[in-house]
Amino acid sequence: MPEEILQQKLAKVRHLVLDVDGVLTDGKLYFDNSGNELKTFHTLDGHGIKMLQQSGVAVAIITGRRSGLVEKRAHDLGITRLIQGREDKYTAFKELFAGESYDLDNIAYIGDDYPDLQVMTRIGCPIAVPNAAPPVLERAIWVTTRQGGEGAVREVCDRIMQAQGTFDAALAPYIAE
Repeated sequence: MPEEILQQKLAKVRHLVLDVDGVLTDGKLYFDNSGNELKTFHTLDGHGIKMLQQSGVAVAIITGRRSGLVEKRAHDLGITRLIQGREDKYTAFKELFAGESYDLDNIAYIGDDYPDLQVMTRIGCPIAVPNAAPPVLERAIWVTTRQGGEGAVREVCDRIMQAQGTFDAALAPYIAE
């Protein structure tokens, strides 16, 4: 997709919806000897999400697995829209926005695997991570340079804010004058 068109699409984003495994994490499933699940989240992604929300873009999560770790991470980041344990992601997506007016063109979604296509093929700004399944890569309008779990979400957050003209204001508190 030409850069100018991508910028126009990112400028319209009002909601960013995220998958977890393979997007917010590296996609690997880790378990300790007691069977407890472990997940690693990148701090760059977390801070990018906070900055994006402060700029006025809402963030939500839909994930196929159910995890207390994801619930805690969402809570820590101020994400109140979270649906877990759902492979039927488009139905879950509609539940996220039930009773609310929204425009599909104003929604971005970051995915990496087949269940994500249910949403990605219906919204205005489908985004994939580079280690996504080939059909996901083919249907994304943009593929991040960073891998899932390694700052890909931060890359998207920054690009959305840049397209919307809010990035400099979001960055200003961190730059010494």
